[in-house]
Amino acid sequence: MNSFFQMVARHRVLASTLFLMIFPFIMPYEALAINILVFGLFAMGFNLLFGYMGLLSFGHAAFLGIGSYLTGISIVHYSLPWGTAILVGVIGAAIGGLIVGFLAIRTRGIYFSMVTLALGQIVFYIFYKAESLTGGENGLRGVRVDSFNIFGIPVDFLNPLVKYYIILFFVVIAIWFISRILSSPLGAVMEAIRENEKRAAACGFDVARTKLLVFVLSAAICGLAGSLRALHLSIVPIDSLHYLQSGQAVIMSILGGMGTFFGPFIGAAVMLYLEDIVTTFTRHWMAVIGLVFMFFVLFFPKGIWGTILDRLYVKQDTKK
Repeated sequence: MNSFFQMVARHRVLASTLFLMIFPFIMPYEALAINILVFGLFAMGFNLLFGYMGLLSFGHAAFLGIGSYLTGISIVHYSLPWGTAILVGVIGAAIGGLIVGFLAIRTRGIYFSMVTLALGQIVFYIFYKAESLTGGENGLRGVRVDSFNIFGIPVDFLNPLVKYYIILFFVVIAIWFISRILSSPLGAVMEAIRENEKRAAACGFDVARTKLLVFVLSAAICGLAGSLRALHLSIVPIDSLHYLQSGQAVIMSILGGMGTFFGPFIGAAVMLYLEDIVTTFTRHWMAVIGLVFMFFVLFFPKGIWGTILDRLYVKQDTKK
């Protein structure tokens, strides 16, 4: 069993891709699988900053929303191809991350979290008031993807299973990109800053520049998640920018295992699947999610995936 998990860790992108390819057949219906896919990517993007850099942002919903709205506006108001619209959303989120990150990294600890929350709310109200472009509180409607051809083969985006695999294509690219970041020297610097920022600075690393770079990369990945969500829903609800979405990213990361590669996706899957089940019985599903979250924080602080990995490594060390 240990050798299996070691192999999965070595080939984490391939293992993640293979699992996600069969994922829609495990879930009760395709729409839930797509939601988990999108929010899993959102949580992984957030985890890049939170889990690997140790910076807790309460404003990452801003980048999810920027990606969603810019993609939707590009399609609805400017009739851009959906592929180009996704690129616009990702670039817009990255620019937003550059601005917010430039202001936020000047602070530390809880002040960093509060600054990101405040700036995230500013972004919320900017899009909320731009009714002519965003639809205001009613959201942006009409984000449609027409049928298209790939190598002469017609593709119907309205088919839920087809939509899942198209979105999966972009998610896999993002997962590969995240894996490359973590395997690069930048990934080592990120973890060094998380463990001891002053020591990392003493070793000659530019801490401020690294923080800003990772913030922008994290925002771009969350923007991609927002762009894909807009295509999935065909609308962009105003709650895409709400701070509660930022709170969901925090819960997903901690629930699955912050600082682990695939943990945030598992956290997203558990949270959204529980929400889907509990809402059939009561409208107070958030209370149930809160109790589950408290249980894991108290008894499994490393999260679901983090606890599994930790226990496997402990068993391996015991055998040695």
